[in-house]
Amino acid sequence: MLHGPYRSLGLFPIRYTVLVLCFAAVVLGLVAAVAWGHWWWLIPLIALALSIVGLMDLRQTRHSILRNYPVIGHMRFLLEFIRPEMRQYFIEGEHEALPFSRAQRSLVYQRSKGESDSRPFGTLLDVAANGYEWINHSMTPTQVASQDFRVWIGGQPGQPLAGKGVCTQPYHASVFNISAMSFGSMSANAILALNLGARTGGFAHDTGEGSISQHHRVHGGDLIWQIASGYFGCRNPDGTFSEERFVANAADPQVKMIELKISQGAKPGHGGMLLGAKVTAEIAAARGVPMGVDCISPSSHSAFHTPVEMLEFLAKLRRLSGGKPTGMKLCVGHPWEWFAMVKAMMETDITPDFIVVDGAEGGTGAAPVEFTDHVGVPLQEGLLLVHNTLVGVNLRHRVQIGAAAKVITAFDIARMMALGADWCNAGRGFMMALGCIQALTCHTGHCPTGVTTQDARRQKALVVPDKGTRVANFHRSTMHALKELVQAAGLQHPGQITAHHIVRRTNDSQVHQLANTVLRVEPGALLGPLDEQHNVFKMYWGRASAQTFQIAPPPLQPSAAAAKEQGTIA
Repeated sequence: MLHGPYRSLGLFPIRYTVLVLCFAAVVLGLVAAVAWGHWWWLIPLIALALSIVGLMDLRQTRHSILRNYPVIGHMRFLLEFIRPEMRQYFIEGEHEALPFSRAQRSLVYQRSKGESDSRPFGTLLDVAANGYEWINHSMTPTQVASQDFRVWIGGQPGQPLAGKGVCTQPYHASVFNISAMSFGSMSANAILALNLGARTGGFAHDTGEGSISQHHRVHGGDLIWQIASGYFGCRNPDGTFSEERFVANAADPQVKMIELKISQGAKPGHGGMLLGAKVTAEIAAARGVPMGVDCISPSSHSAFHTPVEMLEFLAKLRRLSGGKPTGMKLCVGHPWEWFAMVKAMMETDITPDFIVVDGAEGGTGAAPVEFTDHVGVPLQEGLLLVHNTLVGVNLRHRVQIGAAAKVITAFDIARMMALGADWCNAGRGFMMALGCIQALTCHTGHCPTGVTTQDARRQKALVVPDKGTRVANFHRSTMHALKELVQAAGLQHPGQITAHHIVRRTNDSQVHQLANTVLRVEPGALLGPLDEQHNVFKMYWGRASAQTFQIAPPPLQPSAAAAKEQGTIA
């Protein structure tokens, strides 16, 4: 209980001071306004408005802060609202990655605008820090004629790959392309600008699972048509796969490859739903769903249920598309499920023309925080497992591998190729080329730059011709930087970069080539005894089956098997 001079605090606690001052300002402001008139009337009017806000704060029941600190409590919410911007502009260091650092974003902005990306006064990175990496240079650098590095996917003209139902329309892809981002999550103007940039720069634009919209077709840039569990653009009214609708889209000459999405880095193993209110006429037309009705992306496919059925479905898509390169995208999860897919390739003699490995650190769209932070295999480990497994069964030459997740610089591309990739995709890098400022409001529809919103007024901020040029500039400048890295390493093509070229610091006094620190499997090694192989193969390869994604139980130890046969173990 308060006594003496503190008793007044019980009647007017100090936390109510601002509200009391607002009441006082109303009275004093009225006096001043009567005495002097003119703009003095603003004082009592503003004070009255704040007083009403304060009284409402006292009566509301949702926020304890406002009940205890009327009026002034709103400052807390304001500061919390602008905290990301304040941190980004004034507090965040050049190399704090949340998820991309200021230095990374600045590099994209400079390259997309055609500005110089040179840095004075040496590196800002700590070269003595654990994890620091570099590419070794050669005493005899090369001179590469062109920076237009490409890779054949689906074989080469006149040289079809081995296997059943092979590709007959191989695609000569750039080693750096636009990753899957759907119309719906991306604005119409963003799609238009991305495709314009892809056409101008001669690289590919992945549609994402939202299928091919009218905006993808305007500029005619090369498309990779992604098909996911919702079968958007090739679905029957009940959500199952429609051959007729697939053929209609796949036959378009603009579609260069077909990509079956098994899972994505942002939320592997998780479906999705686009609320009916967001399913506009344009989105409904692209996806083949009713306008204004919730659009469901199931967590798994209905067209197949076993690894063999999945490979047969891929072969079917390749046949229906007229022999275009057909592959899949996945974020690696249970290793035995991936092993089951490889065993299905061996059993059916059907191989995908390509596999895009998405890392758990990837993702342009919104996802539950648990999935964003703790589900899926990161890109390095996933890429290594996919590459080495195919090497181990002598199928690597039949499958090209793409890598996607936080690829921004030419060194990122070089590093992924050293780990086994044939090309790389980028999503957020090209978003930044469009003008994305990493406001982290992609899921709200309030994107400040018009990149990830369906608000027509906000989209107008994104001027398609200008941003399309920036997308092409970013690609061209990155390819130029990659060319210089390749030359410095004494090579002719980034595909020649191996794990022997990249070095990583592991502690204060030791560095190692990636070749000595990452998983490596010799050609054909998984076709024989596994005694010398990594534990992941010893534990799961023999328990995976082409007939099921489920893992077989571990074999009983000889002593346990004998005891069970004798009836001593229930």
